[in-house]
Amino acid sequence: MINSANSIAHQVRRFTTSAIRRSMHHNPYDGVPGYNMPFSLQNRHFLLLGFMVFLGIPFSLPLFMVRYQLKK
Repeated sequence: MINSANSIAHQVRRFTTSAIRRSMHHNPYDGVPGYNMPFSLQNRHFLLLGFMVFLGIPFSLPLFMVRYQLKK
């Protein structure tokens, strides 16, 4: 009983891997670091500027709000 279940599982596994290999839906960029990100990693200076803006505004906003309240 266990041998037949293992045999069936092996056949199913072999079929699915060969079916995936035969299907031409393989993305050549699978596994390439940074390919699935919404921004480019090619220009380091632009990336640094983008992160500074993206992280700088939320962190500085409370400080500017406190400054505004103290000067009022």
